[in-house]
Amino acid sequence: MQTINELCDIVRQTAYNIHVYHGHGHLEKVYENALANRLRKLGHMVQQQHPLNVYDEDGTLLGEYYADLIVDGRLIVELKAVRALADEHIAQVLWLFEVRKNRRRAPDQLRQLQISNQKVHLE
Repeated sequence: MQTINELCDIVRQTAYNIHVYHGHGHLEKVYENALANRLRKLGHMVQQQHPLNVYDEDGTLLGEYYADLIVDGRLIVELKAVRALADEHIAQVLWLFEVRKNRRRAPDQLRQLQISNQKVHLE
């Protein structure tokens, strides 16, 4: 089984290869389908638009968040087809890390998230 870092490297390289081939200008769904297709051809299990329940602190179900992709049941991939990342995009990804951290499923070494050329530090 691959480490989570090795899996991230595969997803990142595959996404880059898609960018080189397709270029920019497509809707996010096109890139999502392309990434899911190529990862499946590499032998990975990929779920698209997979619902994840969101709960309040008292356990009340508040609604669902739809993960763009879940790869091999352990890596959430959030795609963005935008000219530049906005604060809302970073907040969404940080929220996912916070959920994982609170459930004690994220390893301690995941202290930093690299988004494009920006680095976002988790406390």
